[in-house]
Amino acid sequence: MTDTPLPPEGAPINHYVNPAPFDPHSIEKLTPAQERLYLASQWKLMWWKFKRHRVAVASAIFLALMYLAIFISEFLAPYDLQSRNVDAIFMPPQSIHLFDKGKFVGPFVYGTNYRLNMENLKREYSENRDEVYPLRFFCRGDKYDYWLGGSSNLHLVCAAENSTMFLLGTDRLGRDVLSRIIIGSRISLTIGLLGIFISFTLGIIIGGMAGYYGGLLDLLVQRVIEVLQSIPAIPLWLALAAIIPITWSPILVYFGITVILGLLDWTGLARAVRSKLLSLREEDYVVSAQLMGATPSRIIGRHLVPGFMSHLIASATISIPTMVLGETALSFLGLGLRPPITSWGVLLAEAQNISVVALYPWLMFPVVPVILTILAFNFFGDGLRDAADPYK
Repeated sequence: MTDTPLPPEGAPINHYVNPAPFDPHSIEKLTPAQERLYLASQWKLMWWKFKRHRVAVASAIFLALMYLAIFISEFLAPYDLQSRNVDAIFMPPQSIHLFDKGKFVGPFVYGTNYRLNMENLKREYSENRDEVYPLRFFCRGDKYDYWLGGSSNLHLVCAAENSTMFLLGTDRLGRDVLSRIIIGSRISLTIGLLGIFISFTLGIIIGGMAGYYGGLLDLLVQRVIEVLQSIPAIPLWLALAAIIPITWSPILVYFGITVILGLLDWTGLARAVRSKLLSLREEDYVVSAQLMGATPSRIIGRHLVPGFMSHLIASATISIPTMVLGETALSFLGLGLRPPITSWGVLLAEAQNISVVALYPWLMFPVVPVILTILAFNFFGDGLRDAADPYK
């Protein structure tokens, strides 16, 4: 309270107007960090929040390396996909050593001795410490054909001349398990990307129409989604995969499995898109677009879908591992991809016999990249989901 007397009734009130230009920072002085935060765009805020999720960042780097490797998988693999060594059938993994008899030699493997156990007919291998075979890098080895065309015989690492290097062992035909895992990653990883493209296209179109128009169309879409989601996934996969003709070429089987996985995974996304559009279609900017004559497809694609694109990206990273697991399960059960196509599921199909697994456990190694990839996608999806709403 002040002691300044009030002016008489009806008298003008004196006031002062500062002629200096208005400075918004004069009201509340912001630090450079606060100013950078307040002026940042939503995508930049999402990136800053995502970087704080260390596990998600590590998973993103791991997945990026995995997908980059599929372009040069033949170069990274020590052997060709179908290269056989009849003298190394069911050979256990060989170890890489650096020192021999106290001396540094560099990366090398020892030679192997082989004998057939006549009691159980098991092939037994042992290291021959008198034979040292240094590894070769950027070397010439098995000739291979690039999937994009052309051929070469350059490999990242090879065994020494007249020696072997089976770091994850061999299978029943003497083929290197590590090379088959590296080359098989191309099918297992890309089938998820193609499948998610199909499911996202269906989910956005069907869910967008149901959410934007509503009414009878929304009712029919919801009932179809409920019916599809009520059917157990694996039996439905098996039933659809079983109708693929056995006479189809491997490429047609690959695309057939991709289409099946994509057609069955759109329901969850369609519901999410529908719920978002139901809440956004009454916004002022949507009404303005309608009054200006914009078509429904333009309103949905240009104004509504970009409003929750971050949510769609997070959903994609969570849906891809489901498709990878679906392909692995179908191929493992013999209803998915078949040789000569090689994927992680096809490789695991050779380990169905429990006696084979007990005698040759290294045939289960293809399950390791499946687990690592699923975990990486889940952690990456968690990071994106948290970053999708940077204002929380």
